[in-house]
Amino acid sequence: MRCLFVCPLLFLGVRLVVGQRVVLTNDDGWAVAMIRAQNDALKEAGYDVVLSCPADNKSGTGSSSAPPTVLTQPCEFNTCPVGSPPEGFNASDPRVNYVNSFPVDAVRFGIQTLAPSFFDGNGPDFVVSGSNVGNNLGPNTVMNSGTVGAACEAAKEGIPSTAFSAATGSQVSFTTLDTDPTSDSSIAALIYADLTVKFVNQLLADPGPILPPNVTINVNYPSTTRTTSTGERCLDPSDFHFILTRIDPNPSEGTVDVERCGTTTLPGEASVVALAGCFTSVSVFNATTKTDVDASTQAFVVQRLGDLLECLPEDD
Repeated sequence: MRCLFVCPLLFLGVRLVVGQRVVLTNDDGWAVAMIRAQNDALKEAGYDVVLSCPADNKSGTGSSSAPPTVLTQPCEFNTCPVGSPPEGFNASDPRVNYVNSFPVDAVRFGIQTLAPSFFDGNGPDFVVSGSNVGNNLGPNTVMNSGTVGAACEAAKEGIPSTAFSAATGSQVSFTTLDTDPTSDSSIAALIYADLTVKFVNQLLADPGPILPPNVTINVNYPSTTRTTSTGERCLDPSDFHFILTRIDPNPSEGTVDVERCGTTTLPGEASVVALAGCFTSVSVFNATTKTDVDASTQAFVVQRLGDLLECLPEDD
């Protein structure tokens, strides 16, 4: 059992959802520490997980797509050699897979090919994209993010999804989790992984549709090196607060968001993550246009997430 600062989080007021089928993807590549920590955390929480990620770092590629090809250079961190097939898997764990193409192609392969193979002919119940190394905040970044692009592809294929991105961490190998477990990147990867489990647990806890059709969520975690109101780093799971936001901080005139915390104008996600403290943004958006949804769609997600969502302190 992996445990570093964060193990108790999985049981903090959230019902575990055992056996739900999850495809896990990203744009940073199949061998980064962040995605392998997430894979471990989801499995430990009882999810049935298949990982399907790009063979190498494909950050910033948005919703680009191309047929996977034979490797002309080694996989990320030399995890597979030149000449490897377009799709492949870890010899010790066939549920950990690479696709030598873009994030959209990796998640599509996970949904259409891997899921039926590992899930007894069934598709996934949910797609987790990330956590990404680095935040994806605001209209321009969201439009170009491969992590967001993969989540959007899942939603367009009828699979509910969420894109997760995180401020702390770097593009380091998953082996760092063992060789340098006290580094900022390793600690952050474990914290973010368990926060994502907490979020997914809540979103999937109740029966019924998880998200409206063609809708997905953009979640951004603040830095784990930021300080809390007491001057401590954001290392305790209880320090993190999920705040409903919007991607575009400047909505068109007359736009009305769901009523939250005494207002019908949600804060922009970038401004929330930038606040002192440990505030996580949660934006609901259209998977095709990658823009904010209307108030009634936001309200659907608010109901699913329940008391996981909080209000900002009045002085913020």
